Parts: sequence; structure tokens; C-alpha cells
Amino acid sequence: VNQQDLDPDSTTDVGDITDTEEELVKKCEEIWKDMEEYQNKLSLTGTKTLTDSNAQLSLLIMQVKCLTAELRQWQKETPEIIPLTEDVLVTLAKEEFQKLRHDLETVLSTIQLKNEKLKEDLEREQQWLNEQQQIMDSLNVLHNELKNKVMPFSESRIFNELKTKMLNIREYKEKLLITLGEFLEDHFPLPDDGNVKKKKKNIQAPTAQLITLHEMLEILINRLFDVPHDPYVKISDSFWPPYIELLLRNGIALRHPEDPTQIRLEAFHQ
Repeated sequence: VNQQDLDPDSTTDVGDITDTEEELVKKCEEIWKDMEEYQNKLSLTGTKTLTDSNAQLSLLIMQVKCLTAELRQWQKETPEIIPLTEDVLVTLAKEEFQKLRHDLETVLSTIQLKNEKLKEDLEREQQWLNEQQQIMDSLNVLHNELKNKVMPFSESRIFNELKTKMLNIREYKEKLLITLGEFLEDHFPLPDDGNVKKKKKNIQAPTAQLITLHEMLEILINRLFDVPHDPYVKISDSFWPPYIELLLRNGIALRHPEDPTQIRLEAFHQ
């Protein structure tokens, strides 16, 4: 009994060599088929493509020669069978263990790098979460403060308040108009007929009934608010000229820039 019959792995090595030989034979057959196909194409295409085809054919022939030489070399060689002693097995086991250890160290280093990056991302996200939580707490405190300050909304209550304010404003307006009228009647009364005749002996007395300064101002005010785009009033004979001059000189009224017979009240509210 020889060593090959005793060693089961030797049979496996011989089988591997046989498989390799079969693969080389198959490759040679495939290359030979390609050569025949190219040769047929050359015979059909003529002389125009002869140069390129010859180059490819030469390359294929060289590949066939190389594979054939490699096949013969494998056929001549006798595979060296390593005896599977205890030392050999220990050596192979150490090599496999070192390779496995190297692979595991590489995987461990990669995992550690990923863990460090994940840890940094986690710390950054945690910091962002803390900031957002602080902002949320501040907003909640502000919301509670505003909620306590704001009174309950009621449309009817607001409507009543506005109505009361409007009534108060109207009453105050009436009081102002009454006070203004009394002041004007006391300090700016209508002229007496006798005084007018003495001052204007040579001038014909006006036929229209003169109105008070209070009435003149009321006409100008109503015109200003009723027709704001055209607030001018035509001067009639019922306007006493001294009162008109008084309003113009004190800047209370303005004369029309193109028609001197029209005046308007100065828009003090604008």
C-alpha cells in the first residue's frame, strides 16, 4: 500500500488536476472553433478585410500554442503530495488562524470607526434636542403668561364698548359745537345796521341776509367732510366780507388758486 492509497486528500488533489486538464481541453476546443469560424469568414469576405482577420487569426493560434504547451506541462508533472502530519496540520491551522485574525481585526477596526461616528452623531442630535427642549419650555412659559393676561373674547362686549365710545365722542362733539357757537356769538356778533350804514355811507347796503361766523364755519366744515374731493364753497352775499378776511388772514380758510370767489376750510385733521 503506497502513501496515495492511505491519504484521502491525495485522491482529491489528483481529481483537481484532472478537472484542470479537462478545462484546458475545453478552452482549446472553443478557441479552435473560433479559429474555424474566422477562417470561414475570411473565405467569404475576400481580400479587403484580410489584414485584420489575419491578425486576429495569428493571435488565436498563439493562444492555442500557449494553452497546448501549458497542458503538456501539466501532463508531465507529477503533483507533489504533502503528507498530512501533525506539524503540517498545525502550520496550516496557524496560517488559517492568522488570516482569520487579520480579517477579524479589520472588521473590528471598521466597526469601531462606525461606532465613533455614530457616537458623535448621537451627541450632536442630543445637543440639538436639548436646545429644542429649552426653546419649547420658554415658549410654554410665554404662552401661559399671555394666556393669563388675555381676557376672554366677547363680540357683544366689544360692540357695546365701541358703541359707548361713539356716543361719548358725539356728546363731546356737540359740547364743542355749542361752546364754539357761544364763543362766536359773544365775540363775533353780526354787525348792526346802523354801524354798517355809518361805515358804508357811499356803498349800497347788501340785500341778502348776513349769516353769523358760526354759520359760515359750519358750512365750510360740512363741505369739507361731505365732499372732500371738492371742499370749496362759493362766496355769497350772506358772507360778511370782514369775517371772510378774518378767516383768510388767520389761516383758517384758504382761497381757491384759480377762482377767488371760492374758499375752503383748512384741513387741520390731515
